[in-house]
Amino acid sequence: MKIGIASFAHMHAYSYAKALIQLEGVELAGIYDPDEQRGQKFAGILGTSYYGDYAELLSQGLSGIVVTSENANHKEHVLAAAKAGVHVLCEKPISTNAADARDMIEACKAAGVMLQTAFPVRYNRSVIRAKQMIDEGKLGRILAMKGTNRGQNPGGWFVDPALSGGGAVIDHTVHVADIMRWFTGAEVKEVYAEIGQLMSAAPIDDCGILSIEFDNGVFATLDCSWSRNPSFPTWGDVTLEIVGTAGTLTIDAFGQKLNVFSEERGYRHHFWGDDMDFGLVRDFVASIAEGRTEANVTGVDGLKALEVALAAYRSAERLAAVSPAEL
Repeated sequence: MKIGIASFAHMHAYSYAKALIQLEGVELAGIYDPDEQRGQKFAGILGTSYYGDYAELLSQGLSGIVVTSENANHKEHVLAAAKAGVHVLCEKPISTNAADARDMIEACKAAGVMLQTAFPVRYNRSVIRAKQMIDEGKLGRILAMKGTNRGQNPGGWFVDPALSGGGAVIDHTVHVADIMRWFTGAEVKEVYAEIGQLMSAAPIDDCGILSIEFDNGVFATLDCSWSRNPSFPTWGDVTLEIVGTAGTLTIDAFGQKLNVFSEERGYRHHFWGDDMDFGLVRDFVASIAEGRTEANVTGVDGLKALEVALAAYRSAERLAAVSPAEL
């Protein structure tokens, strides 16, 4: 099975590429990148071909493509892949606006190709086990949830709204919003948010607090920020606390680690746990091999999570609660 990668603009591209070359029967068929120096560099590291023309990469008999370009470029790359009959794994957020996301979903559906959103947190063992316990009724009826996703400011194009669509709120809301939807089986009814720029030099939102109400009565809060300093050990501290009528459950998605202190490097994590990116890519490849056109984590899942972030921005502007249905 031949899989390509569209752009190394996003830092997750490298871990996805490493996952692909570890999978039996999978060939990393090539890398497209408009930045020739970057594309040639990673093609050399990974032992594959570089393409400066996206259409040329898509014409190499690909079964799938991993889209890890800047958020604003996802639509262009996904629509081209759909036209070529190539299944897509698209980095989150699926797009910078809901209209483009819907176009991407419709194009892939019309072409009969799969559109999977890259939500690797779904492949974390503690998250999977929590989902099982909720479905088994061990927490009773879910009443409320509290989530966090706090990490470093990535810099680069992430702080350019024309390419990213926004800052920490769009970057870090979608992961946890997706898990909350998955756990509850409910849709977000209303979002109230306070968003600010407290730490970044660039004029971009780097923190936000969201209050979320679901259509089944569950309410939740989410702290999404780029508040961690540059030496913070991981990309985030994804946590969730779920309160039910029969008990509570706490998840730390990055808890599979040892805390290491040294004179030379200070505090670091020695991580030994799940490789969520590998789980995500393996699932994408398995779905293609099974001949599926509907992913386990769909384009619609990506759209619904994006709508929460977009509603948060609109709420902060209005100083009022906003329904994602308005978007």
